[in-house]
Amino acid sequence: MKKFIIIPCYNEFENINIILDKINECKINNLIAVIVDDSENSFKEKIKFYDFNVIYLHRKKKGGRGSAVIFGIKYVLKNFKNIEIIIEMDADMSHNPKELNNNIEYFKTQNLDLLISSRYMKGSKILNWSLKRKILSFLSNKLSKFLLKVPVSDYTNGYRIYSLQAAKFISIHCGKIGDGYIVLSEILVQLYFNKFKIDEVSTIFLNRKRGKSNVSLKEIIESLIGLHKIWKIKKNFK
Repeated sequence: MKKFIIIPCYNEFENINIILDKINECKINNLIAVIVDDSENSFKEKIKFYDFNVIYLHRKKKGGRGSAVIFGIKYVLKNFKNIEIIIEMDADMSHNPKELNNNIEYFKTQNLDLLISSRYMKGSKILNWSLKRKILSFLSNKLSKFLLKVPVSDYTNGYRIYSLQAAKFISIHCGKIGDGYIVLSEILVQLYFNKFKIDEVSTIFLNRKRGKSNVSLKEIIESLIGLHKIWKIKKNFK
């Protein structure tokens, strides 16, 4: 049974080899789909030595992190059989690959459809973020929880594991609100209110050491607009 890891990439030229090496050290019998929105040739050169388990998917322009993940899920479902789980994680090493094995084991034993690595559970830590970034993330999650009513603590961390059934549902029903980080909240609401089983685990979140953050003011504004759209959809669920 295959475990697929989807890694969206934009401005991650300095990080991609590091994250691929760390994932492969975990020895979890995985395939990795790297969704690249950067210059095609530069990333091809970077990852050409990983042909044994890395699939390179290039998009001609930046389409947003959320749309990259859904693009990857659709590609995996269309082109591969015997899929066990699909994992999404960032390329900048903020999501620690050393947590993968324990997370996968917990996901299986609890028979989950979605497992979120939460930065706001007891035992979790956020390292090397500025106070401004911590406040912004904390408040955005509080606002999301107030409006959307899903009983989790982290709506916006993209370190997640999905069951095959959840991935199929996402491929059909999600990606209609926006294309950035707001897709994470859209997926969460759609799965929770359609009775998929969701849980969280603690995590150590480390701010990137290389490259630059991809979150812009425009994306923050778009996320707020998207949050309002999800809230309107959520009201239709009983």
